[in-house]
Amino acid sequence: MTLRTERLIMRRWRESDRVPFAALNADPETMRYFPATLDRAASDAMIESIEARFDRHGFGFWALEVAATGAFIGLTGLNPLPDGLPGAGQLEVGWRLARHAWHQGYATEAARAALAIAFDNLGRTEIWSLTAVLNEPSRAVMRRLGLTEAARFDHPRIPPGDPLRLQVAYHGTRDNCLHPP
Repeated sequence: MTLRTERLIMRRWRESDRVPFAALNADPETMRYFPATLDRAASDAMIESIEARFDRHGFGFWALEVAATGAFIGLTGLNPLPDGLPGAGQLEVGWRLARHAWHQGYATEAARAALAIAFDNLGRTEIWSLTAVLNEPSRAVMRRLGLTEAARFDHPRIPPGDPLRLQVAYHGTRDNCLHPP
């Protein structure tokens, strides 16, 4: 499935995405709200896991490119939330963009398209999004999407004392996400 927004293309992954995705995942500034950067092998494994989810479920994190240039800028999409986290068993909307794509509204634009898939195509009635409390840029995107803060929690896979351990969960429904105030 390929999705188009006003400025973006959300598509399945290509071999040519591996190098720029690995560079994005290796950038300490891009990954500052994640527990660690990823090396090339871990980045490639993430693509393979995403593609397997697409094959099994028909959704996942789409590769994201700028329609006008074809430039790869990151990922946006849907992911099932595991047990032990707020929203477990539901879908999370998420994104990760390369630094050169920040502050242009791309995350919000692509996430809105992913939300439409969750609600219209997958019949979901709610959506979640999680991040570190410190990640104000992503939290701002969540609010623009119409999500509201639902819970704060210590992430079970981040060690005590790590400033990223305190996480925040945002929640929304079709009405407040597709038609935010």
